[in-house]
Amino acid sequence: MAQQTNAVPGGNGPQLLPTLGHKVVRAMADSLVSPLLALPRVTKQTLVMFLDGVLCGLTVWLALCLQPEHWVSLDRYGWLAVWLSLTVALPVFALTGLYRAIFRFAGWDALTTVMKAVLIYGVLYAAVLGVLGLPGLPHTMVLVQPMLLLFFVGTSRTLARYWFSGLYLSRLRRSGLPKVLIYGAGAAGRQLAAAISNGMQLRAVGYLDDDPRLHGEVLNGLSIYNPEQVAHWVRKLEVTDVLLAIPSVSRQRRNEILELTRRANVAVRTLPGLMDLAQGHVHVSDLRELEIEDLLGRDAVPPDSLLLEKNIRGKVVLVTGAGGSIGSELCRQIIKSGPVKLLLVELSEFALYNVHQELLTLLAVEAAPEVPLLPLLASVRDEDRMREIMRTWKPQTVYHAAAYKHVPMVEHNPAEGLKNNVMGTLITARMAAEHGVSDFVLISTDKAVRPTNIMGASKRVAEMVLQAMADASRAQHWTTRFTMVRFGNVLGSSGSVVPLFRKQIKDGGPITLTHADITRYFMTISEAAQLVIQAGAMAAGGDVFVLDMGEPVRIIDLARRMVELSGLRVRDEQCPDGDIELQVTGLRPGEKLYEELLIGDNPERTQHRRIMKAREAFLPWEPLQYWLATLSEALVTHDVAALRVRLAELVQGFDPVGEVVDWVHLQNHEI
Repeated sequence: MAQQTNAVPGGNGPQLLPTLGHKVVRAMADSLVSPLLALPRVTKQTLVMFLDGVLCGLTVWLALCLQPEHWVSLDRYGWLAVWLSLTVALPVFALTGLYRAIFRFAGWDALTTVMKAVLIYGVLYAAVLGVLGLPGLPHTMVLVQPMLLLFFVGTSRTLARYWFSGLYLSRLRRSGLPKVLIYGAGAAGRQLAAAISNGMQLRAVGYLDDDPRLHGEVLNGLSIYNPEQVAHWVRKLEVTDVLLAIPSVSRQRRNEILELTRRANVAVRTLPGLMDLAQGHVHVSDLRELEIEDLLGRDAVPPDSLLLEKNIRGKVVLVTGAGGSIGSELCRQIIKSGPVKLLLVELSEFALYNVHQELLTLLAVEAAPEVPLLPLLASVRDEDRMREIMRTWKPQTVYHAAAYKHVPMVEHNPAEGLKNNVMGTLITARMAAEHGVSDFVLISTDKAVRPTNIMGASKRVAEMVLQAMADASRAQHWTTRFTMVRFGNVLGSSGSVVPLFRKQIKDGGPITLTHADITRYFMTISEAAQLVIQAGAMAAGGDVFVLDMGEPVRIIDLARRMVELSGLRVRDEQCPDGDIELQVTGLRPGEKLYEELLIGDNPERTQHRRIMKAREAFLPWEPLQYWLATLSEALVTHDVAALRVRLAELVQGFDPVGEVVDWVHLQNHEI
C-alpha cells in the first residue's frame, strides 16, 4: 500500500511530524519565554508597571505630535504631562486589579478591566490637566492620549497572552495538522468545528453544504463550499479527510455524498447518530470511520413496540447461541423490553462470559430496570441438559440462534454441522414442547433456499422439523407456537466479509473475494434482531417469515466502496498505481454465486412492511421422523456420501456442488 503522509482521524496512520522550521522557532521561543515565566511574581509586576509607564510617556508624546502634524520634542510642560500621566495611571491601574491578572491566561474579562481602568484614568487625567491649565498643550490631548494608551496597553496584554500562553506556537503547530472539510454547516457542523479548533488533532479549513444559498459565505472564519466541487477544493486546500456532520441524513443521501467524494481520494469520517448528539456536545473523539453499514441497505423502519414486547415483557426468555453475533444482539434487544428473566444458553465459555459481562454493563449504563441474567453453559445437542434448563426455569419464549453457519467450515465438517443444526434444533424444540414453551422462534438463513452446501441444507431441515412439529401440535398435544425467520447476511457477524475486508485494507491488501459476480443480501444486525422479535410476535404456528433484505449487493462493489471509504484507490488496469489490489480466488466448497429468500413465488404480506410470510412445502411429522432416523444412522457411521444422498432426497432443490471435502473423509482416502 502506498505510504500515507497524513494522519487519518480515528485511524492508526502515522501522525504528521513537525517540520524542522517549527522545531527551531519553538526552541527560540522557549529560550525567550521560559526565563521570563520563571521570574518572581513581584519582579514580573514591576516589569509590567515599567512597561505601562513607558507607554504613558510614549502616548503623551504621540498625542502632542498629532496636533502640529510633525514630530516634536518634549519641553518642560510636555515632561510635566508625562509625569502627571504616570502619577495618575499607575495607581489607577493597580487599584483596578490590572497587575493581578495572569497575562498568558487573560481573555475578554482582562481586556474589559483594561478598558475600565483607562476610562477612569482618562477622566482623572483630563480633570488634572484642566485644573493646571498647562500652556502649549492642545485641548484634544485629553481625548487622544487616553485612546492611544488604551490601544497600546490592550495590545500589550493581547500580545502577552498570544505569546506566553502558547497561542503563537499553537498556531504554528496547527499549520502542519491534517486539513479537513466539514460536510454540513448546521449545528452539528459548527460544534464539530469548535471542537476541532480547541484540539491539536485536525485543522478545519472549510465547510461543504447542500444549501446553495450558503455557498461562498463565511461561517466563524471558515468558507462554505459547493459539495459538487469537492474534488477541486480537496486539491486546492490539500484536504485529507471529509467529516460528515449530518447525523440525521438518510443512507441514500450518504451514498450520494460518497459518490461526490469518491473521486476526490479522501477518507470519509462521520459523527454518531442524531440521538447520540441530543445533548449538543460534539467532540473530535466522537468521529468514527464511515462504516459500510452506514451505506448498505435501507433506513431502518421504526420497530413496533407492541410487537417487540409481546413475547418478552413480563416473561422468562431463553436464547440459545447467546454468545454469537445474532444471539448476543437478540439479548441486547430483549433486555430493553423488560423480561422477568433472561436465560443465556451458550456452548462456548468465553463467548458466554463476554455476552454476560456486556449485558450487565448495558443494564448499568442505560439505568434500565434490573433483569436477572442467567449464563448457562450448555449444548443444544445435550437432551438431558436442555430438559433440565427448561424444567427449572420454564421459559415462555425461546429464540433458537445456536447454529454452525460458516459455509466452508461446515462443508469440511458436515457431520458436526448436521448434528448441531438439525439434531440440536430437534432436541431443543422437543424440550420446549415438552415443557410448555409458548413461542419457539428459529433463526434461519437464505442459504436454506435451494442449497448447494451442507450448512444451507441443514438449516432447511431444521425449518422442516419445526413446520412438521407445528402441523402435529394438536395430535401431540403441544401448545408451543413454532416459527422460523429467514434472512440473509448481517453486517458485522462472525461470518460476514466486512470484518475480513476491513482487516485486509488495514494490512495494505490484497482484498480476496471468491468470484467477481458473487452477490449477497445484507442487513444491519440490530435491524435483523428487531425484525426477528417482531416476526415471532406475529406467529400463528408453523410460519416461515422472510425479512425484506432490499436489493442484493455485488461483493466486488462492496470491496471497492470499502477501499474508497478509507481514502485509498483500488489497483487495477485503469489505476495501476492504486493502493489496494482485488484478488479473485475462486468459489469455496459449497458456495453459491447468489442467494434466494423464497423457495416458492407466493409470499404473503404481513402487518409489518419489512416482513413477509412464505408458503413452503414440508413433510408431515411421522414420515419426517423416518428420514431423521436414517440421517442419524449416517451420522453415527460418519458416512458423508450417505449424508449427502439423504439430504438430497429430503431437501427440495438441494444440489451439492463438488466432491466430498470432509477432512476425515479426505484423510482416510489418502490412506
